[in-house]
Amino acid sequence: MSVELYLDLFSQPCRSVFIFAKKNKIPFEFQKVSLMDGEHFGDEFGKISMIRKVPALRDGDFCLAESIAIMLYLAEKFQTPDFWYPADLQQRARVNEYLSWQHTAIRMYGSKIFWLRLMIPKIMGVEVPKEKMDGALEDLNNSLNLIEEKYLQDRAFIVGEQISLADLVAIVEIMQPVGAGLDVFNGRPKLSAWRDRVQAFIGKELFDEAHQAILGVQENMKQFDPSKLELFKPKILRLFF
Repeated sequence: MSVELYLDLFSQPCRSVFIFAKKNKIPFEFQKVSLMDGEHFGDEFGKISMIRKVPALRDGDFCLAESIAIMLYLAEKFQTPDFWYPADLQQRARVNEYLSWQHTAIRMYGSKIFWLRLMIPKIMGVEVPKEKMDGALEDLNNSLNLIEEKYLQDRAFIVGEQISLADLVAIVEIMQPVGAGLDVFNGRPKLSAWRDRVQAFIGKELFDEAHQAILGVQENMKQFDPSKLELFKPKILRLFF
């Protein structure tokens, strides 16, 4: 029996799980959970994930949250190739190092740019002060610098000559501000070349499928009903302001 994956490809962690499962030909049922429609707060999804976040996994009676935990579970259950999460002690440590760092760095700052540049001004109709945007851009660029100078250096991928979960998690986060119209690869040839290698390994068709929603978000948001965010507006503004 295939596992069920509860996903919204608008979400970076959902995209990493989706790509990992599809690339490794893991059988799964795609259960769409619309974040913008608040479906993660529904009673049915609450039975799957008490923390009410996507992605989530159900394998029979077993339910699991958090994208990293889900990918490691899938890697073990379906015995995916070693390069994703190497058995070698030091290579695995490098993957773990990146996965531990990214939560409060590129994930935080890429998401912040997405909201400050697109969702808050264009959907919620709230002006973002220039100093707030400038500070967010500086934080994002500092994280991108670290990815280039520390995590990539002169290697093809974060761990070495082969892709790993670290690269997969990195690329989906870096693509988030691209969805808001910010070309983070401009003037960064090392990062651009790495992106091309990651995309080539994943396959352009799968890469584009995973990122279709986020790269088309500016056009799709023209039909979005802003009232859906009214309930969460105070919380969102406190978070970013």
